[in-house]
Amino acid sequence: MQNFDYDVAILGSGPGGYVAAIKASQLGLKTAVIEKENLGGVCLNWGCIPTKALLRTAEILHYIKNAKEFGIKCEGFKVDFDKVIKRSRDVANKLSNGISHLLNKNKISIIEGYGRFLNKNCIEVTKGNNSTKVTAKNIIIATGAKPKFLKGLSPSDSKIIMGYREALLPKKLPKKILVIGSGAIGVEFASFYNALGSKVTILEIADRILINEDSEISEFAQKAFEKESIQILTSAKINKFSIKKDVINFEISSKDKNYNDSFDAVISAVGVSANIEDIGLEKINVKISDKKYILTDKSLRINENNIYAIGDVISPPWLAHKASHEGILAAEYIAGKNPKPINHLNIPGCTYCHPQIASVGLTQEKAASEYGKDNINVGNFPLIANGKALALGDTNGFIKTIFHKKTGELLGAHMIGPEVTEMIYGLVLTKQLEGTEIDLMNTIFPHPTISEAIHEAVLNSVGKSIHI
Repeated sequence: MQNFDYDVAILGSGPGGYVAAIKASQLGLKTAVIEKENLGGVCLNWGCIPTKALLRTAEILHYIKNAKEFGIKCEGFKVDFDKVIKRSRDVANKLSNGISHLLNKNKISIIEGYGRFLNKNCIEVTKGNNSTKVTAKNIIIATGAKPKFLKGLSPSDSKIIMGYREALLPKKLPKKILVIGSGAIGVEFASFYNALGSKVTILEIADRILINEDSEISEFAQKAFEKESIQILTSAKINKFSIKKDVINFEISSKDKNYNDSFDAVISAVGVSANIEDIGLEKINVKISDKKYILTDKSLRINENNIYAIGDVISPPWLAHKASHEGILAAEYIAGKNPKPINHLNIPGCTYCHPQIASVGLTQEKAASEYGKDNINVGNFPLIANGKALALGDTNGFIKTIFHKKTGELLGAHMIGPEVTEMIYGLVLTKQLEGTEIDLMNTIFPHPTISEAIHEAVLNSVGKSIHI
């Protein structure tokens, strides 16, 4: 029998990789993590966490600007932009150090360097001029994804063109920003920079922003953003652009109108692509999809019976919590367990713009298409009718719930408004436990809370809402 250095080696230490490592160690497997940069991957260092630190600043600034509504005068306040950026980096660094502690606590080897497959049981790890070989009985690929850029519009083309990394480390606050793409990354950066005083334009090729959200959510969000002076161009196309030293000029068409404008910063938020290049995949038996993702079976295994792949490298949605759960499942499969596979319809999505957006399951459009519009019950409740939202002075939003008319199954839930990202889990749990409309109707929600709007939306789906 061949001897291996480890039972499990994991290529990448993002939310999928480090969680898989901890779970594998808890299951009694000798485990190593291979990481070329900072522990925690893109999410912790350059995505989920530092962006939320920035958006917290934007939120506080929003309250300061509207403090007079609460009887408070805030005059002469000033934003220290350098400190805003430093705080977000400090938060990320603190959590990265925390992951190092967790891995050490669980007796997991941390191997620094760039990993490439030599064969199905061996990874060569290179750091500087040194290299070492790591062998493992099982390997998990958790290499994540990198940002996409339009041709000629990448950071290598101009210092004022930014991906998410560069947008987290600006040297100064831009005066005018063009955000290309209106998914979660795009609208979050748009919200942040707009709150701090930049003039922001969002360009979206589709006919609406936040194309993966329920159309009613998208429409509401666009109106909210425009009220905050964010310009939004949908059905848009870049016809021409020219890069100068400190500015980029654009010719844009949108809905039969032409726009000529210049910007001193551009943020590219047009999606991500899997990190599958230069990791030695040609040395193992692996299939790649037409969209350049690693293909796996339901057990997250590739064509090699000892290699698994998780997270952004295998498929959307590109969500840290999806990757983490897949990491747990992969570790359990390796340990001989029989875990329940992921139901992708039960994965929540959250966007931390202002107002916040959260959802799970089918949109109203998809539910109507799949089941027939006469076979679904749709409930809607505006936060203007919610007591807690009124007390907070933040009533801009609503809750929507969608049920199967006959079975009562919760098909989807969609929210926009204050702290909805903290509330969506309740409906995720309902879906996971196969709860019904009746179950939610019979649930007592605490008062006064914004979560009561969930109860009202459920009641509204059958015409029984109390407060509208």
